[in-house]
Amino acid sequence: MYHTHSKREFSIGFQPQMQILRPSIHSRRANLMVKFQDLYGFAVEGNVDDVNILNEVREKVRQQGRVWWALEASKGANWYLLPHVSSLTEGIALKSSLRLSTLTNAITLKRLIRKGIPPVLRPKVWFSLSGAAKKKSTVPESYYNDLTKAVEGKVTAATKQIDHDLPRTFPGHPWLDTQEGHATLRRVLVGYSFRDSDVGYCQGLNYVAALLLLVMKTEEDAFWMLAVLLENVLVNDCYTNNLSGCHVEQRVFQDLLVKKCPRIAAHLEELEFDVSLVATEWFLCLFSKSLPSETTLRVWDVLFYEGAKVLFHVALAIFKMKEEELLRTHHVGDVINILQKTTHHLFDPDELLTVAFDKIGSMTTNTISKERKKQEPAVMAELDQRLRRLNSVKMDDDK
Repeated sequence: MYHTHSKREFSIGFQPQMQILRPSIHSRRANLMVKFQDLYGFAVEGNVDDVNILNEVREKVRQQGRVWWALEASKGANWYLLPHVSSLTEGIALKSSLRLSTLTNAITLKRLIRKGIPPVLRPKVWFSLSGAAKKKSTVPESYYNDLTKAVEGKVTAATKQIDHDLPRTFPGHPWLDTQEGHATLRRVLVGYSFRDSDVGYCQGLNYVAALLLLVMKTEEDAFWMLAVLLENVLVNDCYTNNLSGCHVEQRVFQDLLVKKCPRIAAHLEELEFDVSLVATEWFLCLFSKSLPSETTLRVWDVLFYEGAKVLFHVALAIFKMKEEELLRTHHVGDVINILQKTTHHLFDPDELLTVAFDKIGSMTTNTISKERKKQEPAVMAELDQRLRRLNSVKMDDDK
């Protein structure tokens, strides 16, 4: 029946299994490149050192799982939903009436999430803490099924672009790159394009929605995670037609790079390197095309709890981790190669997140919001000028 697809749990053969990776003796001796599947079914290629890092990371994940299960046993299955202080991460003074247990929960939860949510608990923790569950509760239970049924067969510019992008979304993946995978991803993307016509569909969302489908237990939950991400977590207008929000984020990132990594920023300016060459994809795809999936999802763990400022922390950390190497570059292409190689082999999320939060330093949501407001007028003026030029050219062509 039509209505069963949103409630069905995906019977995908790559449900997260914490297997130890064991390269052959020959591979270990020669330090050859080896191929294997990660927890979410993606083909990964790395050397033996990369495999060792992944095994260490997976052992840490097991240990984290034991911590989470112990907390569930002592505090209850949904202990993380107890009142917590979201403003704590912004340094806002706590009210004197705040109970000590609430403060303890907030600190514990923030630390635990930065260390990673166990894959088996990730769907329910994300759904609750992100606000997706609350958003879903404000509409009739049949909302998603009714929406997908109502838009079935309709053709728009968005649906045409979605159909074009489906086979290009993680090609070769054992489930996403199948007829069922394409159909499921299409329903989520088309459904959302009708829910929010201002966004419609933007390239980049296909990768985000695809990864959400692999994490969440149902198609419908993936849809609501996409909705809360676009409507509450990320900045407005990031995915609208003119990508104005994304352009603002790039300018803010450039300013933050100058403040947080001045040596790198000065060197890149000498090379006339535009950070948007790499950062646009990072921000639009939320690192899903750049980082290994297990590292990306660790970033998303924090993103869904602490907000969009996390993207700036992580983007700055990638530059910071390769500071000395970047300072030795002489060409734009060298910079791009270093950053791409770094992101593709960043198998240790703890290393990345430690740099992102400990070495980059504090950045409050309020500070970033002020930076955005400062950059918005210049971006809008630039986009308006671009539109005027395009209209002028069109008028000349029509003469």
